[in-house]
Amino acid sequence: MAGTDESVIRLVELSKIYKDFWGRQRVKALDGVNLEVNRGEVFGLLGPNGSGKTTTVRLMLGLLFPTRGAVSIFGKTPRNVDVKKRIGYMPEESNLYGYLNAEETLDFFGRLFRLDPAVRKERINSLIEMVGLEPARRRPVGEFSKGMARRIGLAQALINDPDLLILDEPTTGLDPIGAREIKDLIRTLKDRGKTIFLCSHLLGDVEAICDRICILYGGKIRTLGEVEELLKEEEMTEIRAPSLPDQTVEQIQEVIKNARGDDARVDVGSPSRRLEEFFIDVVKQAREERMATAGAESGAETADFLRAGEEEKEGEELVDELVSADEETGEKEEEAEETEAQPARAPGARDEGMIRELVGDEEETGGEEEGSEGEEPEPAVADEQEVRKDVLHELEAEEEDEEENDRSNPDDESGR
Repeated sequence: MAGTDESVIRLVELSKIYKDFWGRQRVKALDGVNLEVNRGEVFGLLGPNGSGKTTTVRLMLGLLFPTRGAVSIFGKTPRNVDVKKRIGYMPEESNLYGYLNAEETLDFFGRLFRLDPAVRKERINSLIEMVGLEPARRRPVGEFSKGMARRIGLAQALINDPDLLILDEPTTGLDPIGAREIKDLIRTLKDRGKTIFLCSHLLGDVEAICDRICILYGGKIRTLGEVEELLKEEEMTEIRAPSLPDQTVEQIQEVIKNARGDDARVDVGSPSRRLEEFFIDVVKQAREERMATAGAESGAETADFLRAGEEEKEGEELVDELVSADEETGEKEEEAEETEAQPARAPGARDEGMIRELVGDEEETGGEEEGSEGEEPEPAVADEQEVRKDVLHELEAEEEDEEENDRSNPDDESGR
């Protein structure tokens, strides 16, 4: 299976066998899978439960080792650190830290990718607004509904501006509005040069957004090709026209029967809207009437930093903004370091004063300080060490005096 320069994912004779404790074959999850996903493509991996979809995703992420065959992502092994930086992954279950809120969750994943603080802050705000979680940005993720958890899960998958986005059941648990927004986002990312690989049981969503699909069964590829070509019914012809009077419809039916015979089946009726479109129109009307809701809002436009595929001018402006923000952040950090460095001697000075009070030599120390105004002051650490030595000597002297008294008056101890 020859690869191309546009290949993002390549699976070559990929097989995975799960074994038991004794090394005996238990499950053959994948069996000689050959697959290639190109750059800028939306690819759907389908199949019933147990067909090998999850195993394929885990092999692509480097979480499992293949029993036989090979996996390459951007021409390298998926365990390569540089490759992982270019991947965004949204798992089927959003296992996030429930005690973190939306902002903290995205900040955590941004730190994992070592993003600059200014870049991280800008992306967090853009992504929260994009997935419609602005009203809930400070709520703990553990209080989110499943649909809201899916939204923040998608946001964390985009925090590093990935070139390859792997989505496992991206629209599960989402309301129709959220599902439509996710599909629109996937189309937008595709237009901007991103590659999207998704697994889903919602075949209507896959049909609407995928360029090509692969159907697995028993760990083997049963079907692979473009969606339009696979779903096209060559033996049927569909004609859509504005509403026609009954007489015209009868004439058309006569023409069809003359061409295909009297047994030809001709279905005539008004097309119906999809339930998804009807639902979205109803909710849109409610929002236009400004009806209150405690759930997620409609998401905003795609975040600016994900627009890598647009004009170069926009990319240059974004780089300039990030660089200026980085410089401002650096200046603020330097000022903060200087401010923190100035009072660093305060705790030592307090310790020195307390020790001098215990020793009782404040006056002598004060006199020394007054008499040495013209001289350079010695480091505070040296003063503390000298004072502590004096205290130690006094304590040792007191212990020696007590020992001498005990030796000189042995009867006192027996009398007691």
